[in-house]
Amino acid sequence: MKKALKAAFPHTVPILLGYLSIGIPFGLLLQNAGYNALWAFFMSLVIFSGSMQYLAVGMMASGLGLIEVAIMSFLVNVRYMFYGLSFIERFSKMGWKKYYMIFSLTDEIYSLLCSVKAPKGVDEDKFFVSISALCHSYWIAGSVIGSLAGSLITFNSSGMDFAMTALFLVIFLDQWRDYPTHIPALLGIAATLIALFVFGRDNLALPAMLLILILLFAGRTPIQKRLVFQPPKDVSNTQIEQEEF
Repeated sequence: MKKALKAAFPHTVPILLGYLSIGIPFGLLLQNAGYNALWAFFMSLVIFSGSMQYLAVGMMASGLGLIEVAIMSFLVNVRYMFYGLSFIERFSKMGWKKYYMIFSLTDEIYSLLCSVKAPKGVDEDKFFVSISALCHSYWIAGSVIGSLAGSLITFNSSGMDFAMTALFLVIFLDQWRDYPTHIPALLGIAATLIALFVFGRDNLALPAMLLILILLFAGRTPIQKRLVFQPPKDVSNTQIEQEEF
C-alpha cells in the first residue's frame, strides 16, 4: 500500500491545493455557525461532499427537518449516480474496496480516475484506493484547519462559499481544454439552461441531470466518433506544455 500511496500522491497534488482552498472556508463557515472542529472532522469524514457540506451549514442553522435534508442531499448528490455508471464494471472487481470507492467518488476524484493509470509495478486497485484516500484526507484536513482558524480569528466570512463554485469552474475549464470534443460540455450547458428556465434556480438540479443523461445518450454516436482517448504519458508537465504550444 505504501508503494501505491507514493505513486498516487503526485497526481493528487492539484486536488490537495483545491481541497485545502475550499475546505478551509467550509471550516470557517461551520465554526462561525457555532459548530467546532469535531463537527468539521466528522462531517468531512462521513459526508465527504463539499457542496452538500456547504449547504448543510445553512440547513443546521435554519433547523430544517430530516426529510427536507434528505431530499436536498439527494438532489445535490444525484450527479454521482451518473458518474458511477462509467465505473460500475471497474469497481465491481475490487472486492470490499468498491464500497469505499463508491463512497469517495467526488467530482475531482472522478476526473482524476478517468485521466490516470497505475504506473508499472503498482497494483491498480491499491492505486485507485490511494488516490481516493489521499483526497479524502485533504478535505478533512482543510475542514479542520478552517474550523480551528475560525475559533482563533473572527472576521466577516461573507462570500466564502463561492470557493466551491470557483473549483467547479476550474474543473470545467480544465476538461474543456483537454477533452477531445466539446459536445458533452455544450450539452450540459444547454440542459442546465433549459432546466433553469423551466424549473427555476431552486429546482434545476435533478431535471438538469436527467436532461443531460438523455442528451448524452441521444448524442453518443457523434461523441464517440470525436472521442479519441489517449492514456497519460510518463512525461513532465514542461514536456506536455511544449507539445501543446
